[in-house]
Amino acid sequence: MNYRHAYHAGNFADVFKHAALSLLLQHLRKKDKGFCVIDTHAGVGRYDLHGTEAQKTGEWRAGVGAVLKAPETPILAPWRDVIAALNPNGGCRVYPGSPLVARHFLRPQDRLVVAELHPQDRAQLADLFDGDRQVLVRPADGYATLIKQVPPLERRGVALIDPPFERPDEWEVLTEVIATAHRKWATGCCVIWYPVKDLAEVVRFHDVLASLGIPKILIAEFHLGPPKPGTFFGSGLAVINPPWQWDEELRELGAALATALGRCDARTIVDWLVPEDA
Repeated sequence: MNYRHAYHAGNFADVFKHAALSLLLQHLRKKDKGFCVIDTHAGVGRYDLHGTEAQKTGEWRAGVGAVLKAPETPILAPWRDVIAALNPNGGCRVYPGSPLVARHFLRPQDRLVVAELHPQDRAQLADLFDGDRQVLVRPADGYATLIKQVPPLERRGVALIDPPFERPDEWEVLTEVIATAHRKWATGCCVIWYPVKDLAEVVRFHDVLASLGIPKILIAEFHLGPPKPGTFFGSGLAVINPPWQWDEELRELGAALATALGRCDARTIVDWLVPEDA
């Protein structure tokens, strides 16, 4: 694995993904019963936007940097609260990856399981959560961890699958893991992030997902603008068993991001790939 997310932390794709995750976790908190979050490709958990890697690309400036300069909106408030908690002096030097986003919303009865295979990233992740009894850090393959951990003891929760898409068979392996995880945990919410670069590739992924026989799959994508072959222009989420009315929140989120990023040509797609009654 050569992918290092530190170069891309806080970009537009992260903002969409993490703001959406924040909204979803708020839904899980509406019931008193505990829940479990399983993060299959956790990375280091937190990123220094003043560090060498983030400064080299500067992607965060057109992502979290732009959003924080824009007027606040209620739909982005849960995610912005996570940012503020890690940056008490304002701004965003420390950017939270998905593990810290999830940790922010945990109550005493909730748990977080994170997996990371990259040795250096795993060491940083372990240091980040050292002594935290609500977080289990697994030094293992994320896909294998997901299959082993579901169904969680709580029976409630969400699995976040956010692979680096480095391996040539990533899409095939991903759909196999989704099918297996759903057989073991049919009531669980599963959030799969994917890059939108090649629309034909994305359509093939959607077609395979739709053929798995899994009901209630929502697709949400945020595109920076019209498709540009060979460029990373969109951030996608495929969600199994999303919470009620979350689709409406995602539409509102996309509109708020387009305004905050100053992208009048941005496009948000939220649609049911497989409806609940299919």
